[in-house]
Amino acid sequence: MTIHKLRVRALAFCVTLALLSQSAALAGEVKVMISGWYAPAYRELGPQFEEATGDTLVTIWGPAVGTALNAIPVRLARGEWADVLIVVSYALDDQINAGTVVPGSKVDLARSPIGMVVREGAPKPDISSADALRRTLLAAKSIVYPDSASGVYIGSELFARLGIEELVKSKSRMVADERVAIVVANGEAELGLQQVVELLPVKGVTVVGSLPAEVQSYTVFSGGIASTAKNPAGAEALIRFLSSPDAAPAIARTGLEPLTAAPAN
Repeated sequence: MTIHKLRVRALAFCVTLALLSQSAALAGEVKVMISGWYAPAYRELGPQFEEATGDTLVTIWGPAVGTALNAIPVRLARGEWADVLIVVSYALDDQINAGTVVPGSKVDLARSPIGMVVREGAPKPDISSADALRRTLLAAKSIVYPDSASGVYIGSELFARLGIEELVKSKSRMVADERVAIVVANGEAELGLQQVVELLPVKGVTVVGSLPAEVQSYTVFSGGIASTAKNPAGAEALIRFLSSPDAAPAIARTGLEPLTAAPAN
């Protein structure tokens, strides 16, 4: 073998070694603290991110607010660290104000609309407009909605905006101990109102659709880089991926509305 060929092989080996070293240096762990109904989309998209980047996601689950020991604010207050937080928008704002999330790093990933569900096999009522929704709710024999922020909106604002608050009071109720879709599936209520992402996984029901835009109320899920991040580059890459057009189809399948356009076919 000539000296020239030996030098070429040696150079190629050095280039390969450098590339492998760079890949190993770029790959690492990204620690994510997450809460809420963005979880189904995250579970599908997380492995895609890991495969594309070589990073490993380490996921910590907990409530976005509150004083429980596993609540994300409590974890952060006692010194636990994370690279990324994915929670409801207002809770992320609280962490930005508290100094635990980098200002300017917040990105809205998806929004969760309120929808309607009926028992499987029942006719799908018309909710295509506020007037149609009003007629459907007035015609229903019974209505249930959740003991949550969206449920408070339904019971104290939606019915009032539709002008039917007094008319549906005797046949509507807030469900505290059971999921709305299960109550409907069991035949205990004719109509259920809740965030679509919470209705879709339940068997025995049919999701009619989302409430019309003029009376809709959204819950927004956002991501941000923690001020304690040990892998800020990985954190930024994850948020960029979750807010990209490539992530939109998976987000939509879970009942959320991606806050980015789906890629063109």
